[in-house]
Amino acid sequence: MMQRAREKRGLLVFVAAALIMFTGAVMAKRLPFQSDSYEDLKIFTEVLSYVEANYVQEVEPEKLIHGAIRGMLRTLDTHSSFMPQDIYREMQVETEGRFGGLGIEITIRDEILTVVSPIEGTPAFRAGIQAGDKIVTVEGESTKDMSLIEAVKQLRGPIDTSVTIGVMREGFTEPKDFTLTRAIIQIKSVRSKVLPESIGYIRLRSFHKNTSEELDDALQDFDERNISALVLDLRNNPGGLLEQAIAVTDEFIDGGQLIVYTKGRLANQNMKGFSKTQGSHPDVPLVILVNGGSASASEIVAGALQDLKRATIIGTKTFGKGSVQTIIPLSDGSGLRLTTAKYYTPNGRMIHEKGIVPDIIVEEPKPEPVEGEPSAAPPSRRRSGLPEDDLSGDPQLQKAVETLKAEVKQNKKKAAKAG
Repeated sequence: MMQRAREKRGLLVFVAAALIMFTGAVMAKRLPFQSDSYEDLKIFTEVLSYVEANYVQEVEPEKLIHGAIRGMLRTLDTHSSFMPQDIYREMQVETEGRFGGLGIEITIRDEILTVVSPIEGTPAFRAGIQAGDKIVTVEGESTKDMSLIEAVKQLRGPIDTSVTIGVMREGFTEPKDFTLTRAIIQIKSVRSKVLPESIGYIRLRSFHKNTSEELDDALQDFDERNISALVLDLRNNPGGLLEQAIAVTDEFIDGGQLIVYTKGRLANQNMKGFSKTQGSHPDVPLVILVNGGSASASEIVAGALQDLKRATIIGTKTFGKGSVQTIIPLSDGSGLRLTTAKYYTPNGRMIHEKGIVPDIIVEEPKPEPVEGEPSAAPPSRRRSGLPEDDLSGDPQLQKAVETLKAEVKQNKKKAAKAG
């Protein structure tokens, strides 16, 4: 069974252009320049010449040109950006599952630098950084006009060095400083445990290149232990590789089903991702847990399995990060990240800025106040390990187990009648 699952990973296809896709980005060939605004370009070169010749102090031409490019892209959306050579190289490292930094996925929402999700077990997670936190300063510098790429560059640095970020969140009356020590972020994507009633629990922390293999191993272990149902926990999972989102979804459905598609302005940005063969576990009762920190690839998995009536989604509404960025390598070794399409679930629901609404809404428990702290992290965000057998402190997981027990019981009744 598991050998078949590994074979089918190589068969997952996109019906359209052959691009290597990320849930936040796509590696693509350089796009042709289509603008006819040569007069405007003439004005640009005139301004550049005047600044170079007459500005009060000498300015490097590269700095001026890069600044102009950043300004141009900032007029489009918060996810389109210019990547200098060093940032472009760093971007390619992130999907390997091992990189340096603080352990947070960030975006810009409502023109504010915002935490999508902290990654479990990382400096940011241990410090209590939460999904939805607004990072208003980095080392005392305002992030108001800071691009996403500039913010990443500020937050990253040599391991064992520190950076202080100012954070605003609901319940704070003023920003609170968090000083975090940078570390190598090495992520094991999948953790698993068998809960009471033979219910398998799998927490997916992210979607990197080894996620589907790690998931296969966990499912194989569950097969040997005769699980009756499965919880897939995607809470605070910020996403990752699109191909891995498809591979994970494909484990739980029959072949030939639409998992996700994209729509863009150009025909070559319109793509469809299908399951290729029957998954290894297409019939096991399944619940998926999500919250406001579930983004990107997590939303693709949850949205697809919800639309296909394959899983019950429990928790709170997801983050709503569902746009496709095409990564275009430039001639000097830098790169361009350009929004070119948006993701849609099989039933045509747009993910971007909408999110996935669970079938059953279960709020996270309010945190207990901590003396001297404006707000404490909710239990599901503080917890970095696997759940205990006593689920009373995690009402979302508790509801998932109750839902699965009822479904297993109903399936047994149906089987008895059919027999």
